[in-house]
Amino acid sequence: MKKIIISSILLLYQFSFAQDKVSVEKSIFGIQSGLLGIWGHNESRLSDEISLRTEIGLDAGIFGGDLNNSNGFLLTPVVVFEPRWYYNLEKRNSKGKKISNNSGNFLTVRFSYHPDWFVISNKENIHVIPQISIIPKWGIKRTIGNHFTYETGIGIGYRKYLTTLYTDKDAVALDLHLRVGYTF
Repeated sequence: MKKIIISSILLLYQFSFAQDKVSVEKSIFGIQSGLLGIWGHNESRLSDEISLRTEIGLDAGIFGGDLNNSNGFLLTPVVVFEPRWYYNLEKRNSKGKKISNNSGNFLTVRFSYHPDWFVISNKENIHVIPQISIIPKWGIKRTIGNHFTYETGIGIGYRKYLTTLYTDKDAVALDLHLRVGYTF
């Protein structure tokens, strides 16, 4: 009987300890907006510190040139896959800081695809060159209240243009983002 009681206490202790384990959220849906676009996203847990962020949205751009004295803006679709490693969740939790909605610092590699499906612009006959980019990044994400978030990140990587018409098919890509959002 004594062994059963001790085993039960140890089992309950392990169960309660497992409940306090620090981890990224199982699944988060949200929307974000920034100076250069609007996006919908999902973050799904892959492990305690790693999530897979999938995103679809509209990236914005501003263009201008001396050739036809034309200035304008555009919105073009983007599809993103981004595994994120939230490396400081345990530290934030031990200091009593929020980790809800994956509030923490992260390292990631952003894989994005800009297709030429459509373009929303103030000018006619505007197209984008289909392209993919792979950009290692560092960023932070914080939650305000229960649902509002802000996020910033920076990275430098590689962009490949997917066309035979463009002579310079490879380029260095810089990604700097500042976004506010709502998590459901």
